[in-house]
Amino acid sequence: MNVAPVRTLPSRLAARAVDVAPGVGIAVAIALVATAIARVVPALGSALPALLLGVLVAVVRKPTGRFAPGVAYSGKFLLQLAVVLLGVQLSLASILVVGVESLPVMLSSLVVCLLAAWLIGRALRIPARERTLIGVGTGICGASAIAAISPIIGATSAEIAYAVSTIFLFNAIAVVVFPYLGHALGMDPHTFGLFAGTAVNDTSSVVAAASLFATSALGFAVVVKLVRTLMIIPISIGLAIAENRRRTAGEPMTLRRAVGLVPWFLVGFLLVAVANTVIPIPAPVHDGLVTASVFLVSVALAGIGLSTDVAAIRRAGWRPLLLGATLSTLVAGTSLLVIWLTTGL
Repeated sequence: MNVAPVRTLPSRLAARAVDVAPGVGIAVAIALVATAIARVVPALGSALPALLLGVLVAVVRKPTGRFAPGVAYSGKFLLQLAVVLLGVQLSLASILVVGVESLPVMLSSLVVCLLAAWLIGRALRIPARERTLIGVGTGICGASAIAAISPIIGATSAEIAYAVSTIFLFNAIAVVVFPYLGHALGMDPHTFGLFAGTAVNDTSSVVAAASLFATSALGFAVVVKLVRTLMIIPISIGLAIAENRRRTAGEPMTLRRAVGLVPWFLVGFLLVAVANTVIPIPAPVHDGLVTASVFLVSVALAGIGLSTDVAAIRRAGWRPLLLGATLSTLVAGTSLLVIWLTTGL
């Protein structure tokens, strides 16, 4: 039995840490600034500021040389690790209770969003990866969904940056408009929580919209939003299978190959969610893990911003923005329609 790889593992890990440290350090520094911004403007969150600050640094002077490995590491591995830690925000109990009530609204809005992304995106001649990122990000949970599917479809930093920015723009509009819309429609806090949790993407924006409507709407809205995050799993697996079929020219899918296509970080996400249910995690530890997951998303998006091709964003033009506006409107409209049909508002 060859044990040489095991013996050399510590030295290889140390060498890898030294290699990525400079670039990761820049991404962490940007994430710290973004976190400070989020504390001043909670509705903004830390993900978008981290991304935009990273892009700004790249415009001034793109990190290369010894910084490049760490920047790439932040935008890929740390992004996947952040998805794993997102599972700590869910428990099987909350999934079962909230899922029963919110599933018709979530599934309806998601199906409408994905179909529209495909049809309208093609009509607008938007490249497949961009319309997939905007469609899944709008239909599920913004930056978290984009983080999950971007490595599966091989999205570039520019495509990720444009998609995140587009989705956040309409999230910001929703924070302002949705509370007034809820009051105009005579929604109670519980109903508005269902609406906000299924029609707004980013968690910070859900918190902001629900808080502006009524403090009592906040708890349910956030849980609905977190349960909605689970839609990442079937969508990611479906995209992985579709990508594999495209690359293998339709070669038949076996069970072994299908299992191999499931990204490791989605398995980790589920395992963490299960552990959060069956293991009594002390509140300080649980809160620390939640904070760590949010911060890792910021670090990862800072890395993506640092490696973004700004010229590619400019070349994308206005069409992806129009797609984002259309999809956001369709998701909100579908959510309202299904809520009206099932609850009568």
